[in-house]
Amino acid sequence: MKNLMKITSSLALILLVSGCSYKGDLMSAKKPKIDETLEVVDSNSIRSISDVNAIAFEWKKVDDTRVKGYNFYRANLQKDGTKLKLIDTIENKYVTHYLDTNVEPNTKYVYKISSATKNDVESKTTKDYIVSTLDLPDGISFIQAISNLPRQIKIVWRPHGNERVAYYKVERSSPQTPKWKELDDVKGRLQAEYIDEDLKDSVVYNYRVTAYTFDDIPTKPSQIVKAQTKALPAGIYTLKASTNRPRKIVLNWNASESSDVVRYNIYRSSSATSGFSYLKSVNSKTLDYEDFINEDGKIFFYKITATDKDGLESSLNVNAVMGSTLNKVNKPIMTLAQIQGEKAILNWQSADKRTVSFNVYKTVKDGMFNKKTTKISGIKALRYEDKDIVRGVEYSYSIQSVDEFGIASEKTDTTQLILPKLRELK
Repeated sequence: MKNLMKITSSLALILLVSGCSYKGDLMSAKKPKIDETLEVVDSNSIRSISDVNAIAFEWKKVDDTRVKGYNFYRANLQKDGTKLKLIDTIENKYVTHYLDTNVEPNTKYVYKISSATKNDVESKTTKDYIVSTLDLPDGISFIQAISNLPRQIKIVWRPHGNERVAYYKVERSSPQTPKWKELDDVKGRLQAEYIDEDLKDSVVYNYRVTAYTFDDIPTKPSQIVKAQTKALPAGIYTLKASTNRPRKIVLNWNASESSDVVRYNIYRSSSATSGFSYLKSVNSKTLDYEDFINEDGKIFFYKITATDKDGLESSLNVNAVMGSTLNKVNKPIMTLAQIQGEKAILNWQSADKRTVSFNVYKTVKDGMFNKKTTKISGIKALRYEDKDIVRGVEYSYSIQSVDEFGIASEKTDTTQLILPKLRELK
């Protein structure tokens, strides 16, 4: 309360001296020219009022007709000792008030004043006048930073009790950037909340808040509080992908260790290291997925991420898992293709344990350009006899293996057979 009264008195004095006309030659290095006959300002008449960032002075006017103004000298006792410097010159001797705003809070200064003429001649100075600026007002009494929010931290504090407070300045630092960064001004004494957004995941940040009065006088900073942004949900490292399913790849994984996961995102690529694109999302209770692919022996690489209730997604920087559709079965090996009597005989061997049947493709060449192919499927034996042949017609045969899922192998190379025409008797 006592500080508040002092600050209020200071403001009144500032208003009083704001009409005084003066100009100064700051930090002048000239050696003063002293005229000991000039009237000296009465040291006992000097009065002052201190604020946090200013000191206001008043003194009794001198009557010497040669005096046209006053010189002000100052030293910071903590930094300069008693080495005074000229800080300003008032060029009207009727001005008897001066406001020094180039001062620091809670600092002791020594001042001296001299009477000055137009010719840079001055009187002896007054006795040392020692005065201190006020300390910064106490800061806010309570502050809290709230952790575990998605890429943001909430800071709350108790409104400052001084009714002259107009706004708060919020600052942030971190272990990576220890220098304080000014974030924003929160307007209004009763405003007591700030949310810092667009932060990094799982990082600790430091905060402090300083209250400012209407005339921009700061209080002491608040205590420093720390908070950590929410970590990304635990990723999926247990993914398995099938390699033996026909025309599909089946994915299975264990649930994320994070308790607030709401869905899993599936990504796919034809490369193990790049090019992953979003494929599908499933809810958190689903731990498998069938990727249907209309191609045999197709290879894809997969990654799965977890997304929590706040929309945070686990890192995609995990090892990819390869899956593939079932390969085609190996084609059979032709061992015999010939005409025997009035029929074509084909023998072969199976080249794959998965084979359950065979297809025979018979092509009939009818004329120069016309061909007709017939597929004979479901053959279980390793031999086929074709009695439906005509002399003088060219036939071509190829064989194909088929597994239990209906996946067919490549065809064997074609074999041409022809039953010769009989010679006509003359």
